Amino acid sequence: MTNTKPLKLLGAPGSPYTRKMLAVLRYRMISYQIIWGGHHEMRALPKPKVNLLPTFYFERPDGQVEAAVDSTPLIRRLEKMYQGRSLIPHDPALAFLDELLEDYADEWLTKAMFHYRWHYKADIDRAGAILPRWRVKPTPEARMAEASKFISERQIARLYVVGSNNTTAPVIEASYKRFLDLMVAHLDQHSFLLGNRPAASDFGIFGQLTQLTHFDPTPMQEALDRAPRVYAWVDLLEDLSGLEPADADWLDAGYVPDTLKAILAEVGRCYVPVMLANARALISGAKSVELQVDGLPWVQEPFPYQGRCVQWLRESYARLDDASRQKVDRALAGTGCELLVS
Repeated sequence: MTNTKPLKLLGAPGSPYTRKMLAVLRYRMISYQIIWGGHHEMRALPKPKVNLLPTFYFERPDGQVEAAVDSTPLIRRLEKMYQGRSLIPHDPALAFLDELLEDYADEWLTKAMFHYRWHYKADIDRAGAILPRWRVKPTPEARMAEASKFISERQIARLYVVGSNNTTAPVIEASYKRFLDLMVAHLDQHSFLLGNRPAASDFGIFGQLTQLTHFDPTPMQEALDRAPRVYAWVDLLEDLSGLEPADADWLDAGYVPDTLKAILAEVGRCYVPVMLANARALISGAKSVELQVDGLPWVQEPFPYQGRCVQWLRESYARLDDASRQKVDRALAGTGCELLVS
């Protein structure tokens, strides 16, 4: 490692991206100091341009502290800062598949996470009761009812951002259940998505599942009923500091197993058409994203950040050399994901 001083970050247990990055730090054996939201120390820290969790605080050479957010670029930044136990496969083709699957987790599975948490009464009640209490700073219990009401109303009102509504609910829930089944099949043969060592995409999926399978009661019951293997996998990914990875543990990108191909087909079934329709809506200036997904209607407001995600994936694909691009094309052929980079 080129850095020994603990990294400081601000987060919350109910944030899937906080849980994603904490697991990354543990696996990579990077020393860290977590500040749980609501602590008084936050006042002395710089604010990021966009207020997201987790927020990392990097000390620059001039001694100034820089606030940084967004888990995907944060993982790449840490790759440059710390050596060993990399999350990015050395094969460029496999690295692209990893980037695609990580984006699926961050931008599609998160729809299921927000949907289940704020759509069903049991989930709303639990989140409203627990989320405001996840803070170190002492807060009188008499104020908790008010805080619970505020958080629940604010989050329910923001469901439109991720596209969760009564129209899209059947698509989101069916996709989550299929994903659980596909992960069970894949974990029968492989420890992680891209072989027998974790990649960034594993931690992306893990982050969302810490909420879906381990906190919110409705999707958690689905996981326990149909995918106890996935439930247990989430527990294991919480701390992989004891795993000793080797380069040979990565899959060969030229021979993608059927179980991973099936997961890619699920990515192409829902995530890809929604992401592409959203990108087209942003370009045309449309006020609504409307399409058929898996034979069912989908409608949501355009989401600018996800338009940039499509652009970044296409730029990564364009940077591949010919041999790597051919490997990716073979892996994506027939899954629907090829439309994302065509």
